[in-house]
Amino acid sequence: MFIALIAATFAVSFLVALVVVRLFREPVQAILSRIVEDDLAYAWTRYLTFAIFVTGLSGGVRIWDLEKYLGDGPERAPVLDGARWLLEIYRTVIGTLQSVAWMLLVFFVFALIAYVIVRGMGMRQNRKTNTDD
Repeated sequence: MFIALIAATFAVSFLVALVVVRLFREPVQAILSRIVEDDLAYAWTRYLTFAIFVTGLSGGVRIWDLEKYLGDGPERAPVLDGARWLLEIYRTVIGTLQSVAWMLLVFFVFALIAYVIVRGMGMRQNRKTNTDD
């Protein structure tokens, strides 16, 4: 039963991360293509997709919380009934979304900073070009 719970939480976490990847693929691609060249934007989009899966899976499949069902030690392991399964699946969805949301927040903050820097450099270069004419 424990193996089935780990497999189910992994599958649910993977599916949630897949939905997030599909929802954010175009916005991430658009942001990166405004900041860097298209070839580099494609590579960074691929890396960010990988990072979403890794972050989502590590946040959704909480091994340290699932260890309580093994019953190692003096305390008795909780029973994996339907209510516990539902609770663990809910925790998996919330954990996956929470982890990915934090990762995307960090990405978007740094992307905003990079956009401001790139835009500022472009404005400075335009001013310099206009004064040279």
